[in-house]
Amino acid sequence: MTFEPERMGRSSRELADKLRELRKRSGLSGARVAARCNMSQSKVSRIENGKVRPSLVDVEQILRALDAPPDLIAEVSVLARMANTDWQDARSLRRRGLDKKQSELAGLEAASTELRYFLLSMITGLLSTPEYIRASLAHLPGDHSKAVARKLERQEALYDRSKRFTFVLTEQAVRWPLVPPDVLAVQIDRLISLTHLPHLRLGVIPLGPVTAPAPLNTFTVYDDRMATVEVSTGVLILRDPRDVRAHLQEFAAYEDLALFGDRARERLTAWAATCRSDL
Repeated sequence: MTFEPERMGRSSRELADKLRELRKRSGLSGARVAARCNMSQSKVSRIENGKVRPSLVDVEQILRALDAPPDLIAEVSVLARMANTDWQDARSLRRRGLDKKQSELAGLEAASTELRYFLLSMITGLLSTPEYIRASLAHLPGDHSKAVARKLERQEALYDRSKRFTFVLTEQAVRWPLVPPDVLAVQIDRLISLTHLPHLRLGVIPLGPVTAPAPLNTFTVYDDRMATVEVSTGVLILRDPRDVRAHLQEFAAYEDLALFGDRARERLTAWAATCRSDL
């Protein structure tokens, strides 16, 4: 299946129209389809009116209820996959203003209870010192003072004890020399301090023996409803339950490799000491 980025997230209306057309062509009422799917009639109606974004499972249930042929199921499933996938390209995000993206992330964090972050190559803004945040944006043109301020404001969520945070960082993410050694040492000190929050788990995966699977991307999972995957040219947003489950399983595998608690603090302290010895 090939995706066209410009169509991702824009297929919801097309999918809704297609499902409504197929249901009417079948001669079945919305109530009959709902009964066959073990779904409420109001949900079927909201799906057909584009007010609810159906998952792939919802779409497959409806298509089976309509006795759709395999080729049609395949065609509509592609629409459903695209409707549940958004693409935010980095250039557009910069044009809008990076502070707008920070506000969007703050909204996701506020609406979530359990948040999981896998950090492959650098430290996320939620865990960063102001110096580290500014350095992470220094390669981009323009004034990013608003984005820096919003990143720091987002950190207040870390102290909300109604939420559960798990961060898994590779050694590369912690030790990448984005800032001078003395500044990086202070950044690592901040990571150590955050490990003491009772509702926050912070683990590190040191370089060592060969492990599998090999990570390819930084990603975040919000509860069990959404996963975001970061690449150099943008962010992929996945809402289909199967995609989210796949990232939860991948996260669990990295979590098993990570050091937490005293073992994480011991390793982080050693890395901070190495930074200071480099001065």
